[in-house]
Amino acid sequence: MKCSLPAFALSCALAARPALAQDLSKLGFMAGHWVQKTEKEEVQENWLGPRGNLMVATNLTMTAGRGPSFEFLRIGVKDGKVVFFASPGGRPPVEFPARDLGDGSVVFENPANAYPTRIIYRRDGDALVARIEGKRQGAEASEEWRFTKAP
Repeated sequence: MKCSLPAFALSCALAARPALAQDLSKLGFMAGHWVQKTEKEEVQENWLGPRGNLMVATNLTMTAGRGPSFEFLRIGVKDGKVVFFASPGGRPPVEFPARDLGDGSVVFENPANAYPTRIIYRRDGDALVARIEGKRQGAEASEEWRFTKAP
């Protein structure tokens, strides 16, 4: 957006801003206690919010023969952008700024992260679909979960 007249400076600055907190309300489609059960694995993800420009979640995964793993998740606003913060196993968070934020879907991306580089959430009817994508050992890789509301 080009803004050359001082009279338009403020309106142009506001129009050119990245996805801000008002867009965080679009992520309400993620809220709830979600579960995916297969023969070998049960994954639970519990999202709270959005409230006060913040969403928080925990992920608990039980895999047969491997035991439990967990992740702390958060979506907030940093430097005027909507950002996904992932803390697998409680490690320090890795940031994934929102690339696309729409009604019922969001794509977060961090090309500098080893794997994944992309995190995608979208609603598909009553289901919440979560997907991670990127490269592993030089080859494209992805994982996807189709969550239903927990009883």
